[in-house]
Amino acid sequence: MQALLIYLALLALFYEKCGIMKVMDYQDFIWDLGGTLLDNYETSTAAFVQTLAILGIEASHDEVYQALKVSTDAAVQLYAPDVKDFLRIYKANEAKELEHPVLFDGAKELLQKIIRQGGRNFLISHRNNQVLDILSKTGIQAFFTEVVTADNGFKRKPHPESMNYLKNKYQLHSCLVIGDRLLDMEAGQAAGFDTYLFEDMEHLMNHLHINREKE
Repeated sequence: MQALLIYLALLALFYEKCGIMKVMDYQDFIWDLGGTLLDNYETSTAAFVQTLAILGIEASHDEVYQALKVSTDAAVQLYAPDVKDFLRIYKANEAKELEHPVLFDGAKELLQKIIRQGGRNFLISHRNNQVLDILSKTGIQAFFTEVVTADNGFKRKPHPESMNYLKNKYQLHSCLVIGDRLLDMEAGQAAGFDTYLFEDMEHLMNHLHINREKE
């Protein structure tokens, strides 16, 4: 018995030292991109406010930021519901802002850890295939089994169509959906998955029982 306790203690110490997931509660993870892996709300807000200004519409940075946190559609309906081609112009301005995308600290590390533990990462984004360029620039494209974008033609979240597509194609049973908006939670739950409302990477790592790499 004493030998077993010593072994378990040494194993726990090894996990902590190496920063390995102690308990893989889930086999598969479906990620949102913007606001979850990609720290993009400031750039998106700047592009949105800039687009409004071009059209002669004034708006508060902080209020636009909060509206975008709900969804892009919600922000457009609030500030420019009758402006033809607003979304197209905004997305073009946003693409310029996102030429140098930045991940949240620890995002790449976490995706790598999931792969090392035999898990799989998937991504569902409302953006078009520009997403693939963002993933390439940030060095995380290889960590995803499949990436679903607007170009796939599925209904937008909170509709679970894209979630169900992945669920059926890859036989996802032990899966966690991670996103920063309620629509991510609604879509995941409608597909029968557990969900996690993202706040920051530190809280997520604690939730998944993962230790940060020692410097």
